[in-house]
Amino acid sequence: MVLICSVRRDLRYFGAKEFVMRRYWLGLFLIVLVACGESNETRMQRFLAQGNDMVRKRSYGEAENYFNQALKFDSCYAEAWNNKATLYFNQQKYAEAVDGYTHALTCHPDYTDAYFNRAHAYYETREYYNALADLERFKKIKPDTATVFFLEGLIHTRLRKYDDALAAFDRAERLDRANAEILVNKGTVLYYKKQFNEARTALQQALKMKTEANAYNVLAMIETETGNYPQALNWINLALNLHPDDAFFLNNRGYLYLVMNNLPKGLDDIDQSIRLDPYNSWSYRNKGVYYLLDNKPDDAIRLFDQAEKMDTAIDKIHLYKAKAYAQKGDKSKACNEYTLALKAGEMQQEEFGKLCR
Repeated sequence: MVLICSVRRDLRYFGAKEFVMRRYWLGLFLIVLVACGESNETRMQRFLAQGNDMVRKRSYGEAENYFNQALKFDSCYAEAWNNKATLYFNQQKYAEAVDGYTHALTCHPDYTDAYFNRAHAYYETREYYNALADLERFKKIKPDTATVFFLEGLIHTRLRKYDDALAAFDRAERLDRANAEILVNKGTVLYYKKQFNEARTALQQALKMKTEANAYNVLAMIETETGNYPQALNWINLALNLHPDDAFFLNNRGYLYLVMNNLPKGLDDIDQSIRLDPYNSWSYRNKGVYYLLDNKPDDAIRLFDQAEKMDTAIDKIHLYKAKAYAQKGDKSKACNEYTLALKAGEMQQEEFGKLCR
């Protein structure tokens, strides 16, 4: 219904029916006057609130429509751009989220929370240095925010800057002592650094605070790495008991089955992981390991290439590719991959010397 802000109406009445009609038209007249009396600012805020309500109800199409309605009144309404970007983020449309947050910051350069939000979106689009730059801007205004240092730790972990990651998680922990998730991620970094005892300590501390499936998962990874396969299987099954359809947990159990030489079970878990999350590069790496163990090096190399294309920092990818080329009898390509594995810290110099002289 379109409201027209110029209304004329004869309000005479002669009987009961006419009186009812008069009240109806008088009510409509008052509604029109109220609507026409709303300022653009009030309308914008109303559309923003309605959009936020639709986000909570997961009615994303309606939410976006309300945010767009708010932006029709002011194309530089920073809060609407920020919330629209968060809507995209929640739908895993990370590039669109970055664009929305950038619009918000162009309109309102001092919109501190939008820097933090855009850093999250940059993290998901793997623009890690842009994410760190936004966090630095945020920290100038709010220097003691645990979640900022937590995200910083995640970014440094992705960049394999493990000491910087630990420093960030330590700072986050000092600001939020009761957060088990910080300890889980700290334990994960210590696992990557192969400081297994310290990692176990951090993860066990996290489990004393809260039952964390991710803590069980990392403990399983530690025991897999150290060759304690029965204990690793116990930990990963505890994680899966909490989250039976978690693609990462299934993938890790699949890998564990592979190293235990149970190839059929390993393949079942890895394939299920890919069905649940076709964007997890680790699943493709592990399926490549399956083909390597099944003496199908060409299929293994194809999967390793796919995994590396998805994530260049994936662990042991060069080492596995080298083994696949060696299995094919292509020593030149094998040694090229072994060289890259050595540089990435995936193998020791002594082992490299025995394989490529």
